[in-house]
Amino acid sequence: MRPDVSVIVPAFDSAQTLGACLAAVRAQREPVAEVIVVDDASTDGTREIARAFGATVIEQPENRGPAAARNAGIRASRGDILFFLDADCAPEPDALAVALRILRDEPDVACVHGIYSLRPLFDDGPVEAYRLLHGHYWRRKHAGRVRTTLFAVCAIRRSVFDEVGGFDERLRASEDVEVGDRMPARLGIVLSPAMVCRHDDDSRLFALLRKQFRRSQLLLPVAAHERGPAGIRANSVATVGFAALTALALPLGALWWWAPAVAFLGFAGADPGLLRFVLRHRGPGFAVFFFAVHLLVSWAVLAGALTGALRPSPFAEPA
Repeated sequence: MRPDVSVIVPAFDSAQTLGACLAAVRAQREPVAEVIVVDDASTDGTREIARAFGATVIEQPENRGPAAARNAGIRASRGDILFFLDADCAPEPDALAVALRILRDEPDVACVHGIYSLRPLFDDGPVEAYRLLHGHYWRRKHAGRVRTTLFAVCAIRRSVFDEVGGFDERLRASEDVEVGDRMPARLGIVLSPAMVCRHDDDSRLFALLRKQFRRSQLLLPVAAHERGPAGIRANSVATVGFAALTALALPLGALWWWAPAVAFLGFAGADPGLLRFVLRHRGPGFAVFFFAVHLLVSWAVLAGALTGALRPSPFAEPA
């Protein structure tokens, strides 16, 4: 018997992308029972767009973040399978079919999530191209059985939440990763490269750096909270190490001009697969731009992680 599927889309000020997201839901080759948009106190036309597509709209009284929005969607839904989408993602027409086939054929699998397309939802320039290249690469690199859940495009059995509970509403980022950490090992998780969505990613450099700094403040607390071996990581240990080394080498440039250059070359080659991937898809000119932006992003992540390590953990029990 075909399971009922509930689509859940958390949305905040998503008027620019929500229409494309919901149009892609309509175009799925597998039918869905309902589409629920949880409006997280938007100030634009998000609610009106959702209603124009016939979605059920849940209005949050105040902005509480994606964890609370997803929990509200779960409570309002009735499907056996919950198909989560970010409001800036448009799944390819067979994305849901891919997930349902895996859930049907592999009964121990409880969650299937997918990857970003190299083709953007809207083409907003080179910074977005950098983001999509990197996002596609590291997701595809980890394809297969994993122990990390990412909910940008994700189908999951409702029974998972009955067993482990909902999203941790104390978290404004990494809330999807934290849910996966609570899932017991017998509940399989698959990252499928055949489950693809187009994504409207960050396109302004300084806004990207600010967001990466803010989000990365939860990296170490969430990692410390993990109860099993480390899951999916967007960057290798070598990449992070060479990013730190390059920052340390910058002051030496006044004495030895070659020191920062050598460190940067080490950074660019720290993940040879990524270097080959960028060169193959965009050529050497874009590769220089890619790794320059990637270095800035890596510095923002390092600074955020260090800042977060000095703050009280969101998982700390109140005194």
